[in-house]
Amino acid sequence: MKIKPRRAALALLIAAGVVGGLLYLLLHRPAPSGVLTLYGDVDIRQSQPAFYDTGPVTQLLVSEGAQVTQGELIARIDDSRYAAALAEARQQAANLKAVLTRLLHGTRPDEIARDKATMEGLKAVYANAQINYARTMNLLPHGVVSTQDRDNAQATVRAARENYLAARHTYALAVQGPRREDIISARHAYQAAVAAVAYARQEYIDTRLYSPVNGVIEDRILEPGDMASPETPVYTIALNNPLWVRAYVPEIDLGRIRLGMPATVSTDSYPGRVYRGWVGYLSPTAEFTPKNIETPQLRTALVYQLRVYVCNARDELRLGMPATVHIDLARKGARTASGCGPSHAGHP
Repeated sequence: MKIKPRRAALALLIAAGVVGGLLYLLLHRPAPSGVLTLYGDVDIRQSQPAFYDTGPVTQLLVSEGAQVTQGELIARIDDSRYAAALAEARQQAANLKAVLTRLLHGTRPDEIARDKATMEGLKAVYANAQINYARTMNLLPHGVVSTQDRDNAQATVRAARENYLAARHTYALAVQGPRREDIISARHAYQAAVAAVAYARQEYIDTRLYSPVNGVIEDRILEPGDMASPETPVYTIALNNPLWVRAYVPEIDLGRIRLGMPATVSTDSYPGRVYRGWVGYLSPTAEFTPKNIETPQLRTALVYQLRVYVCNARDELRLGMPATVHIDLARKGARTASGCGPSHAGHP
């Protein structure tokens, strides 16, 4: 049976198309690459220190763009109220310490001797009152003294006896010394005063603001005369060491990434300049592609966050700057911060 010319031509055309398509795919198939290219930006990290105390700002010692180190004094607030409170707390602690010391040392020997002498004197007065009362009672039947004299002598004896007993008790307490409970109470009061001094001293120290990190002053939020509080930051400090580029790895490439792999970073700001780096962090969990790097092809793709720590010897990289990362998949040796410095393309 003969094939019609139109059908034969159509069959030949289809066959040629299939063969051409296969040849195109074969010739243009992407070859396995030893370098993975990712896109991200220099991660923005900031610190916003604030005072622990409240008060008007008296000094701001750094301005925008200044490099600060951890522990450097950067601001002060009015400390007059806190200095007065510290002085008061110290005086109170000194008074209570003196009380505790006196109790621990016990009664002084001269005080014991004084109380003993007082007791002996009142004992003699009591004995003399008893003699006078006996003499009065002997004379009463003979009418030499009156009943009023008898009553007076009897009251004198009673008063002398009570005074003597009180003096004897005082002497006994002086010999025994302070009670254990009084010493414990005085010690606790002194310890509380010492804690109050420490608290007042810390409040005084907190009138000075020290940089909590190494970085660069990005923004000065308050000015002298403004009211500072723990809820109000004074500065915004950009953290630029260590510096890393945050990028996202598609799940299909995850198995080819290892921590410590060498990498290079480049930016549009300095064409042809390459910055050395290494893979320092790889997220253990997946997430959807962040909106700021989302492309139509990856709208629903799961990716893994990756950080490439980068050397910034010339201080050319800025926080938030877009960057391109190239990871050398053929090399698995770990990189360190030693020898950090930018190089030109072709000279890694």
